[in-house]
Amino acid sequence: MLENYIDGGMAALPRYRMPTLTHAAPPGPNALSFEHVTISYGGRRVLDDVGFAVAAGSFVGILGPNGAGKTTLLRAVLGLVPSAAGRIEVLGQAPRRGNPLIGYMPQLRRAQPAVALTGFEMALGAVSGLKWGWPLASKAEREAVWQALERVGAADLGRRPVTEMSGGERQRIAIAQALVGNPRLLLLDEPLISLDAAHQRGIVELAYELGRRLGIAVLFCSHELNPLLHVVDEILYLGGGHAAIGSVDEVVNSAVLSRLYGTHIEVIRAGGRIFVLAEDGEVEGGGHLHEVHGYSHV
Repeated sequence: MLENYIDGGMAALPRYRMPTLTHAAPPGPNALSFEHVTISYGGRRVLDDVGFAVAAGSFVGILGPNGAGKTTLLRAVLGLVPSAAGRIEVLGQAPRRGNPLIGYMPQLRRAQPAVALTGFEMALGAVSGLKWGWPLASKAEREAVWQALERVGAADLGRRPVTEMSGGERQRIAIAQALVGNPRLLLLDEPLISLDAAHQRGIVELAYELGRRLGIAVLFCSHELNPLLHVVDEILYLGGGHAAIGSVDEVVNSAVLSRLYGTHIEVIRAGGRIFVLAEDGEVEGGGHLHEVHGYSHV
């Protein structure tokens, strides 16, 4: 079933309205803002009195350990998770389900879809959200999907079965799906999972190019900072229920990250890369830690 391919199933996808060719400019200087926001999920306080803003048209990398709240934050922006306190503003409005101005790519599960779909058919599923019924799609909707595939350089993939695609190719289809409807804010949840270095570079550069070419803000969740170093305008780092936002140098340093994690963090720069190390291997709950000279690589 399709639910096995897309994390969260069909309910996680926004219900898009019929796409239009143009959008009015965002109503303010920020694409997104959180003011004293607290969010609890699964009986746990995930974000605690968090505040930050994302400028329209900017590329922001969202980082943090497993369980820090990256996916929950995105779902709050989508109106899928309510805040317990504070105010969230998305493109000048309160969050709401099915906002057509938001493009969302959820985490893709590794399992292949159990039904034979082409890339075009997979992307077309975003047009009507919960209503999966490709024969009912209008000519304009189909044209909008082909346009989205062309934007990500995947027009040829639209005719191929998803089961025959590489991980990087499937991610391109998923990003195209998120672009149906010409969004003004693009949310990408862990698009680099299970990709090799070459495909990671391709996806990062694609997301950056789309943001600049279309003039939209991009929030890019990742476990790894280094693939994003050459494109991010700012880093939004989550940890311990709190958040820090700013340039890489302003956020990714020992003082800031030690406060977020509540333990000593060492930040090492070498060979154009940044390594975030913690003495305590339990900082990330063991989600994706790699031992490095007695430390754990975050």
